[in-house]
Amino acid sequence: MIRRSLRRSLPSVFALMFAAPVLAAPAGQQTLFNFVRPADVVQVATQDASLPQSNAEQTAEGEVLRRVTFNPVAQPTLRLSPQTGAWDWSQSGFMSLRIQSAMNWAVTLYVKIQSNDGKILVSRVDLPAGPAQTLLVPLQPFTPLSLGMKAGPPMPMTFDGQRVLLASSAGELERSQVVSVTLSMDQPKVAQSILLERFGVQEGDAVTKAAYGGLVDAYGQSTRAKWPEKIGNDEQLKSAAAKEQQQLKTWLAERRKSSLDTFGGWDKGPAFKASGFFRTEKSDGRWYLVTPEGHPFYSLGVNTVTPDVNRTYIAGREWMFESLPKPDELLASHYGEGDNRGGNGADQGRGYNAGRWYDFYGANLQRLYGEPCALGSDTKAGVAEAAKADAVEATVEKGAEQLAPLVATESKAGVAEAAKSDAVEATIEKAAVAQPCKALVDEKQWASHALDRLQAWGFNTVGNWSAPVLANADRMPYTLPLSIVGDYASISTGNDWWGGMPDPFDPRFAMATERAVAIAARDHRDDPWLIGYFADNELAWAGPGDDPKARYALAYGTLKMTTDVPAKRAFLKQLRDKYRNQAGLSKAWGIDLPAWELMEDPGFVPPLPSAEYPEIEADFKYFQKVFADTYFKTISDSLKWHAPNQLLLGGRFAISTPEAVASCAQYCDVLSFNMYTLQPQDGYDFAALRSLDKPVLITEFNFGSADRGPFWGGVTQLAKEEDRGPAYANFLKQAMNEPSIVGVHWFQYLDQPVTGRLQDGENGHFGLVGITDLPFQGFVDSVRKSNLAMVDQWSKEAGKGKAEAEKASHDAAGGRQGDAGKGPGQGAGQAGGHSADGH
Repeated sequence: MIRRSLRRSLPSVFALMFAAPVLAAPAGQQTLFNFVRPADVVQVATQDASLPQSNAEQTAEGEVLRRVTFNPVAQPTLRLSPQTGAWDWSQSGFMSLRIQSAMNWAVTLYVKIQSNDGKILVSRVDLPAGPAQTLLVPLQPFTPLSLGMKAGPPMPMTFDGQRVLLASSAGELERSQVVSVTLSMDQPKVAQSILLERFGVQEGDAVTKAAYGGLVDAYGQSTRAKWPEKIGNDEQLKSAAAKEQQQLKTWLAERRKSSLDTFGGWDKGPAFKASGFFRTEKSDGRWYLVTPEGHPFYSLGVNTVTPDVNRTYIAGREWMFESLPKPDELLASHYGEGDNRGGNGADQGRGYNAGRWYDFYGANLQRLYGEPCALGSDTKAGVAEAAKADAVEATVEKGAEQLAPLVATESKAGVAEAAKSDAVEATIEKAAVAQPCKALVDEKQWASHALDRLQAWGFNTVGNWSAPVLANADRMPYTLPLSIVGDYASISTGNDWWGGMPDPFDPRFAMATERAVAIAARDHRDDPWLIGYFADNELAWAGPGDDPKARYALAYGTLKMTTDVPAKRAFLKQLRDKYRNQAGLSKAWGIDLPAWELMEDPGFVPPLPSAEYPEIEADFKYFQKVFADTYFKTISDSLKWHAPNQLLLGGRFAISTPEAVASCAQYCDVLSFNMYTLQPQDGYDFAALRSLDKPVLITEFNFGSADRGPFWGGVTQLAKEEDRGPAYANFLKQAMNEPSIVGVHWFQYLDQPVTGRLQDGENGHFGLVGITDLPFQGFVDSVRKSNLAMVDQWSKEAGKGKAEAEKASHDAAGGRQGDAGKGPGQGAGQAGGHSADGH
């Protein structure tokens, strides 16, 4: 390690200092060290980094800063520590550092703060290119999620006239005994430099309040940015909506001229057998979904087309919202109560996940389409009418009885008339305040508008988690989820975002499956518009990471459970049947197991697979195969009984194992994957999928950005809104190149709330439509063109296959007429669905 004490300013530094403006430290900030005017109060040490110049330098904005260069090695580091003892930062809220990227691009720094008890607080800092800013690292664990949202507002921000970058932090720290602060980079490919000045601490939480205060306007939009679709008043909102309606009419008229059957299938393509329900078939090397009328169908879907997913918690963080309706105001009917506290991975580290919420999207729908308050409703006028029947009559009758003996010349009726002007009006007013006006939005009107949009934009499928009213419209094919909930056992793989893995060996799982399937199929089993059902969503088939422990996390986690868990009993039986006793297992696994009963203990830690003991991996693989077989077979058997006409569309894999995917292919009609990648081929090995010979449905993908309100651009975040359209087009093109893919479903219809959705705090901009119910027009235009172009390309491919099949049939028959009654492509195809190994 190289140590150097920074010398006091050279003459050139003084010249720069006097020529340049000096920015004062913000209120509450204490400077411990200055890289431009160094003093021997802090030790500065470098490892694979350097301070290459003995003098400071002036930036384009006039600030004087000192350069630090990080070399292209594994972890170049700059370390700051007190000359003696430790820093007491117990009264401070942040570590502060005036800093600037010296590069023309953003750089990533890792800040590590350590106390003398070994506790460490860490922070990843994405330092943008451009002028200097004051970096503030919270000295207690802090992330946007701790304030209820996945991503925070854009940084840097302006505070006290200066650019400030508020970072996140994680870990633990004893603030009264801080012994070091290190800045490092992770394997920079080239030497990269930063510029530094003041290092110190900052008091209070004023910066946090400034960063997150007043984030959301009355329409649910971010106050931190402007964009073309942003709304400023109700008139602008209604005008934009009316303009969109005219565009939809034109596009829908064009759609009616296309060659589509009733269900959106291509009626000029290969003719398949019409079964009356959706099914799958392989013809000429390509898999197809087939409509009930027997035409090829490429599923272009949108997930979560529903009006009730944009609620966000406000309880305890009302200061983040500029304008919330008062209790007696029209839009107050969109408040509600919720509780999303739980033990899943989605709940970890999240604050503000229970209490009162507000639905900005619902309020905007009311602004656009809501009926005015009317008699007979629970509006103010309606409350008045309802109150007359109860409160008024009782009040008047009571008044008449009390006054009649004293006022002989007035009848009860006269007293009643006199009472109305006072008691009745007060009663009605009180009731109206207690029950605010609810100008309800017509659900069917909303659904009709949503379906108009989807069809006009070139989509043909209502995806998962969408409003039931859309399925009931008989306008667009749809899919449904199977929500299998119950008190069955579960196994943790360490990646339990939505919970542990259901234990399919538990009889209660079979009962829960039977109940879930029966409920789901009750109203849909004879519906030809229903494509099929999904077997849950994003189950934790493996653990986080790429190591053997993650790959076999299901087997590993099962053996750590108690024998009360049926899956563990099944695994132990498998091992007993194979090895007979602990001696055989000990030899095969390279462990010392004195008694078989030791494996039954909770917390038993099995060995990890190794080349020296290959039977460990073989046993883990076999168990995970049996586990997956049992899971998918249980669901398949139940669906065959309750819904024999629909497809089982797979498990919507986000994390998977080869065993799980193979079992899904065996028992399901379609394999389904959620792929947040630039193209499908980056999400899975399609050579391996082709060997399974099953149709594939991409059930989630999207591309987002952070320049349209919500602060998170999703897993596949792009630099700007204009990049989303080309990314969508490329994804569809690459999907078309895979003959096993039968459709792709976008996630999702609406943007998420700026301050995070109820479920897990996600606040992403990857919707087709914003929270004001206005589409992102540039993106929607691009999506529509891509959808129509993809269908045109797919139709040509299908038509080419049809022609080749007809020619092959003609040649095989020597020019004679083919078998009567068979349409083109029949006979040579491979039927999927009910006639295959699947459901």
